[in-house]
Amino acid sequence: MIRCVLALTLFAFAGVLSEAQPALPSSFQAKTIHSPEGADIFVRWGGSGPVVVLIHGYAENSDSWAPLAADLMKDHTVVVPDLRGIGRSSKPAGGYDKKTQAKDMRAVVTSLGYDKTFVVAHDIGNMVAYAYAAIYPDKVERLVVMDAPIPGIEPWSEILQNPGVWHFNFHGPDAERLVAGRERIYFDRIWNDFTADPSKPDEDTRNFFAATYAQPGGMRAGFAQFTAFSQDAKDNKIFEQTKLTMPVMAVGGEKSSGPLQAVIMRHVATNVQEEVVAGSGHWLMEERPAYTVALIRKFLDSPLVAPTVAATGGADLNEKRIVPAEYKFPQRGNPGTGSSGVRGIETVVLQGNPDEEGLYTIMLRVPAHTRIASHSHRDDRVATVISGTWHFGYGDKFDEASLKALPPGSFYTEPPARNHFAETGDEPVVVQITGFGPSSTEYVDGAQDPRNSGKSN
Repeated sequence: MIRCVLALTLFAFAGVLSEAQPALPSSFQAKTIHSPEGADIFVRWGGSGPVVVLIHGYAENSDSWAPLAADLMKDHTVVVPDLRGIGRSSKPAGGYDKKTQAKDMRAVVTSLGYDKTFVVAHDIGNMVAYAYAAIYPDKVERLVVMDAPIPGIEPWSEILQNPGVWHFNFHGPDAERLVAGRERIYFDRIWNDFTADPSKPDEDTRNFFAATYAQPGGMRAGFAQFTAFSQDAKDNKIFEQTKLTMPVMAVGGEKSSGPLQAVIMRHVATNVQEEVVAGSGHWLMEERPAYTVALIRKFLDSPLVAPTVAATGGADLNEKRIVPAEYKFPQRGNPGTGSSGVRGIETVVLQGNPDEEGLYTIMLRVPAHTRIASHSHRDDRVATVISGTWHFGYGDKFDEASLKALPPGSFYTEPPARNHFAETGDEPVVVQITGFGPSSTEYVDGAQDPRNSGKSN
């Protein structure tokens, strides 16, 4: 009887590994490459053309890249390794700091006969990819990082205070004993906390990844990724002193990191493109695969923009590094598109054009004691409070009881056609807003539209 039960258990486990999705294309080649840093890295690769390295995150392995790998292989060479300790790579006792793992990735690239590559990363993979780009800056053509912080890079200290990242400090022998045989329960908590859709990742995907971490030594190695954060922070403080210069796309899920991903990367890179995937949480390949794949492909394939050289300084006008004192607000209010049309509001367009199709970012300075009646915009906008306290609410009419005080660093959304209202208190407020033009402003009550009445709110 016991043998029968054991056989059925092993058969069910094998079924999880053999039938569950996701899976990289079956045409990919596979091999294990020894890293001089003391790990054996399992890697799969396929396709032809420019080389792209995909670096996965925690609670997943390299199979998480299935949608992107299947698309890119049509005209790219796609290299997809398992990080040390995860999937089918070896599980050494140490070496889980991201600088060491970056050297693992370099061993993979060179062993396959490649040199310069694109690098795309998610979650823990971001941390490895940043170390890789910092150590080998001339070997990375373009870098994509998706929805995860970088240890030691601000606002790292604030992120560590968030109860939602409890798993950063959950590791060690006792944690291993608690999770043993309960890997699915542990990972469900992480998957559920960071998804915008409770059905994603789906059951097959969850079973598949949980089974890979349930292998002997899998959870110990997985926890070691977090144990190394203190060393990663020290290393990254040194890396940060030399900014990355290759094009970087920082992607955040709207319900997760959002625009914060770009804020983080602007601390360490000079050429950062910000993207927010609407409606998605952290698991971008599972929640919004088609949109995310298209976003990455567009970034990797877009031609490099020829530098526009200024006559006086020879600087690239497409490269912007602006501190708050350098924002050139006009001397008088200019309530342009995206500013709700309120006189007294001063607008600076940082990138793009809110009146035209495409991504734009604007900065608004709203005077003290300004009230904005309920209105909406046709485009999907996300915003960050830069200075002052912004009082913001949703609804079809101004309701002071529904306002929420948003201090500097706060993030909020303005979904398309969703009515909202706001006001300032005794101090002016500066807000940065990103949307996809052309934008518009429609007031619920036309009589309260300052563009019609000629009055200032």
